[in-house]
Amino acid sequence: MDRRKFMQGAAGAYGLMFVKPETAFSYAANSRVRWGLLGCGRRGTSVATSFAKNAGVEIVALADIFPDQLATAKQHFDAVNASLNLPAIDARRMFRGHEASKAIAACSDVDAIQISTPPFFHVEHLDTVTAAGKHAYCEKPVGVDIPQTRRALEIARRENGKVSMAVGFQIRSAPPFVELVRRIHAGQIGKMAQIAAFYNSPPAVMVDRGAPSSDEYRLRNWLLYRNLSGDILLEQNIHVIDVCNWVMGTHPIAAYAKSSRKVVQNPGNTSDNYEVIFTYPEGVELSFSSTQFSKNNFFDVSERFFGSEGLAEAPYSGALQIRGTQPWAWSSNTAAPTGQFAANGAFTDNLAEADAMKDRDFVQSIVTGKLQNQIAAGVETARSCMMARKSAETGRTVTWQEIEADTEAYTLGMNLAQFS
Repeated sequence: MDRRKFMQGAAGAYGLMFVKPETAFSYAANSRVRWGLLGCGRRGTSVATSFAKNAGVEIVALADIFPDQLATAKQHFDAVNASLNLPAIDARRMFRGHEASKAIAACSDVDAIQISTPPFFHVEHLDTVTAAGKHAYCEKPVGVDIPQTRRALEIARRENGKVSMAVGFQIRSAPPFVELVRRIHAGQIGKMAQIAAFYNSPPAVMVDRGAPSSDEYRLRNWLLYRNLSGDILLEQNIHVIDVCNWVMGTHPIAAYAKSSRKVVQNPGNTSDNYEVIFTYPEGVELSFSSTQFSKNNFFDVSERFFGSEGLAEAPYSGALQIRGTQPWAWSSNTAAPTGQFAANGAFTDNLAEADAMKDRDFVQSIVTGKLQNQIAAGVETARSCMMARKSAETGRTVTWQEIEADTEAYTLGMNLAQFS
């Protein structure tokens, strides 16, 4: 099956939007969802740009704790808006400082807010945004510890049916992955027996601003710090674990893991490698490995699902296929990913359409009133990663029941008022 055939079938089978906005949306022909970006870093800017170009939103408000990031974002999005024949962002809808999240949430000119702040703040900002009646697109993970995930589930229950809430697992919207998972669920590889997966990437990109010991440096380089990012398993590798949970239709029930910091010399305390054995119901085991230290921009991510009748291979780049008694392959002509992939989210190859498809689906949920609530699914995958992280920290197997009862809460360790 190739991309064209999938798209033709997907429009009907999955309710995807391939028509003019004025036809599919309840809005008037000249109306757009008014979009606010909370967190104007690399990934936040990339995702908001995708929403503007692929889903027809209008970027009307920006918020960030640092004025330089805010200024850079305004220059970028004014150009994006101009290319779409839309006005520049009004300076009155530019919010900076440690209470910028509250200010953008209170802005009456905003319909939906994208939460692209460091993961430590995701749940707090989800609470602020949805309590103000705004739709929320929240980057993964949904929390960095179990107490935060409990709060997220409370928010999901409170706001269910009131606003749309999406989590940034865009791979679930990538056409090649959607079709592969459909075929696995249809029994095309037989009974699931074993899973092997890996996530190898360059180290986190450092921002040369502020003294390495300062709070400013920590916030700008949040990927380097476990309390701010949740560690590499939760912040980055979570995409692979989410795909495995998606295929299995459930979460793992136990995990045994090891992690360490062997190569990376940056400030901070995140691991640069993980080895994990996840156990799913019926004894299916996922062997997962991760590295985040390559100096040559090496980037490679893949899942392999072994069944009684075949093997399903799901790489980010390369042949996405099923081998066995019912062979199948996805045809793609897009380019291989570059070394900048992990830094800015410039998805290519099998993920080339992931962001655009998820963007359109989320916007459609707003304008049609068919609201999304993806928080519980986001929490399930986040807790799966937290279970493995806890195992690596304790040196023993950790069960799902144990991690659900966990009370360890990460602390920020700084006073944000200094950035007012």
